[in-house]
Amino acid sequence: MPDHCANESALQLDLSRRKLLKVATAGGLLSLLSACATMRPTGEGAGASSSAAGILGGIRTAQGLPALYPDRQLEQTALQQAGYMAGAGRMTHTTGWGKDFSSRVKGNDIDGAAAENIAEGRMDLTRLFDMWMNSPPHRRNMLDPRFTRFGLAYTRDAQKTDWRYWALVLGR
Repeated sequence: MPDHCANESALQLDLSRRKLLKVATAGGLLSLLSACATMRPTGEGAGASSSAAGILGGIRTAQGLPALYPDRQLEQTALQQAGYMAGAGRMTHTTGWGKDFSSRVKGNDIDGAAAENIAEGRMDLTRLFDMWMNSPPHRRNMLDPRFTRFGLAYTRDAQKTDWRYWALVLGR
């Protein structure tokens, strides 16, 4: 066999090894990612805004304020935060990526005044809003007359399925 054929065969073998290595690496990475995904929280709390509209509207109208309207963009922002908290296993306004509420609002293209209430635990909507109404800073956020819309979401903890991480984002 001429030398160029041997070189060509060696080159093809080397390319085959590289392809195999890339596929194996990608497969390993996918396995690793899928293992992480099984540890992530579930996000079925999207859509909680619609369920909470009556409760939050009742709270505001009892104080002489107009009801707030559910907003998909604010709900998505709330779901991101609830998911982060569930993944981290703790309640916090700042994500592990160093993003505080202000930077998350900007990153989600929310203009104007905004506020966030968070909570964790085994609670339904009634208990959640009762708790927030009995906390002066949370109450102030919900009764702020500048706000016209809101997004509420929760994420369940993957290990304790009856434990929820809640986020309420209010905006103009």
